Amino acid sequence: MAKAATKGGGGGPDAGWSDERSAAGKRNPWLIVMVISLATFMEVLDTAIANVSLSHIAGTLAISPDEATWVLTSYLVANAVVVPISGWLSDVLGRKRFYMMSVLLFTVASLACGLSGSLAMLILARIVQGLGGGGLATSEQSFLADTFPPSKRGMAFAAYGVVVIVAPVVGPSLGGYITDNISWHWIFLINVPVGILSLILVHFLVQEPPALERDRKKLLKKGLNVDYVGFALVAVGLGCLEVTLDRGQRDDWFGSGFILTMAIIAAVALTLLVVWELARKDPIVNLRLLGNRNFGICFVMMLAVGTILFGSTQIIPQMLQEVFGYTATDAGLALTTGGLAALVAMPFTGLLIGKVQTRILLGGAFLVQALALGHLSGLTADVSFGHIAMARVFQAVALPFLFVPINAQAYVGLDPKSFNQASALLNVARNLGGSVGISAAQAVIEQREQFHQSRIVESLNPLDPNYVQGLGQIGQQLGGAAPGDASTSQLGVLYQQVTQQAAMLSYIDVYHVLMIAVFCIVPLAIFLRPVTGQKGGH
Repeated sequence: MAKAATKGGGGGPDAGWSDERSAAGKRNPWLIVMVISLATFMEVLDTAIANVSLSHIAGTLAISPDEATWVLTSYLVANAVVVPISGWLSDVLGRKRFYMMSVLLFTVASLACGLSGSLAMLILARIVQGLGGGGLATSEQSFLADTFPPSKRGMAFAAYGVVVIVAPVVGPSLGGYITDNISWHWIFLINVPVGILSLILVHFLVQEPPALERDRKKLLKKGLNVDYVGFALVAVGLGCLEVTLDRGQRDDWFGSGFILTMAIIAAVALTLLVVWELARKDPIVNLRLLGNRNFGICFVMMLAVGTILFGSTQIIPQMLQEVFGYTATDAGLALTTGGLAALVAMPFTGLLIGKVQTRILLGGAFLVQALALGHLSGLTADVSFGHIAMARVFQAVALPFLFVPINAQAYVGLDPKSFNQASALLNVARNLGGSVGISAAQAVIEQREQFHQSRIVESLNPLDPNYVQGLGQIGQQLGGAAPGDASTSQLGVLYQQVTQQAAMLSYIDVYHVLMIAVFCIVPLAIFLRPVTGQKGGH
């Protein structure tokens, strides 16, 4: 790293900052962004790419669609278990060593997924893949926070954020194309060469700073007191919570004894986790960080971003296929326009962070996001592809102004030694927010669709002239059928219109709920800690 960037000077935002924990060594720090982005794209893409291939997987392995969903659930559960403890593992094993182990585990598991010939083998490989993938983001964000001074950290997170935001957008389209034209096995096999390249580049270009190695040796010299109870509570609590959120809607929520049991175990385990970890001097998950006002607010905001990003990425293509009759490819293209908008906006985000207070950026971005969700709630069942694409652009363009400032702001005022643990908690927030967003959206859609359908059917009265006139118009469109057949056909078309309209109204309800939730987040930006001139600059 250049000497000029080694120390912050005066009372600026870089005051007190040192490059002794930098992962770049004497190399250009932007190489670090490029190197870690490979594994980031691979892992984030994999969380979205498998969704569109479930029916093909079910057909090939001769399993039911419900059994196929465990391909997703197993990955999410394993990921949820390892993310909270990844900061501790990074401290104990060494950041670079732990990162390379995670990439290797993810790559080998991807190969096993692609070669799987049975459901049991695929689920086992997905569990291992989730364990490897869960350790990546924590180390990557810690790399960036230590390698770049606060004045440049925003631009670094902006470059890194491109893959985090764009990968879930292109995932469904890429997964659909590979599945339709090659084989579902290749949605996993494509990770193998990327993982190998990532390992080679990390080995030669990423450094393990002496300061981190000294900290690790001090930690081990004191005697490694492993928090087995904390680990067990994390694994059980977050694992059961992920199962509850991912499968709750399919299994009728608390009407299912299995889901009810999972929910109770999750609630008890997570409650005990909070009590246990706060009482320990060396917790496996440093929950005390949430007591820092600035970091605590960023944690809540990241929950909201996860809900918006993953929730909308899930329900918008679902709406386009269910209500508008789009193919998977066309639905993916509608999302891709938003991904391009986010890509264009990302560099501006990094530039503005150094010039505008992040709390102003975040407050404005959440406000734009709420207005964009309000705009989506105004869609009708006959809007054009262009209108939908622009609505998605309106929403997606604000996402970089949420993700990047939160990641840059979260480390302000924290001890650099806690960066690994802070990164782990931020990724817990993003993943948990995504699970909550997807689960809540699906629950609202199903319940409100039934409600709207019953209300619409109530208004279909044969004595109503409008009803009779509508059936007549449908008969004219069908053209020349026999009276009896026409009546049956007319009612069939009418029922199709009713279900389509009810589905559209249920999606509108989801956008309304998300809009209100985001509006509630906006005032939190006022309480964030100012960055400029902050002592320590961290």
